[in-house]
Amino acid sequence: MSRVGNMAFHTKTPSGHDVHVDASPEVGGMDSAARPKELMLVSLLGCTSMDVVSILNKMKVKDYEYEITANGEIAEEHPKVFTKIKVTYKFKGKDLPKEKIEKAVRLSQERYCFASAMLKKVCDFSYEIVYEEAE
Repeated sequence: MSRVGNMAFHTKTPSGHDVHVDASPEVGGMDSAARPKELMLVSLLGCTSMDVVSILNKMKVKDYEYEITANGEIAEEHPKVFTKIKVTYKFKGKDLPKEKIEKAVRLSQERYCFASAMLKKVCDFSYEIVYEEAE
């Protein structure tokens, strides 16, 4: 990782992709990139999403819209770690196969997602599945 500004940094991942991080102006940054804590949540969402979609593909579940979000609470004292994280999986479609979706999410959360497994060891972690019927 190399410093490219006051609080801005750049690195390349082992697979060769660029990653930039920066801080907010309140702590000397330029707000030019995501914060490291944000990227931790992005990693979590990417990890579990890839699991869920892959499992649903194997189950031949198609024709659905998918969105995922995470909200985290952070400790007030340093180190300002996540104390609570909640992931919300959102599926929209017609006649969604809820049993298959719930199984895919459960498998990701209980077996496959490394980020969930790590974060569950250090904070209160929960998830929910929200369904929206398409017209």
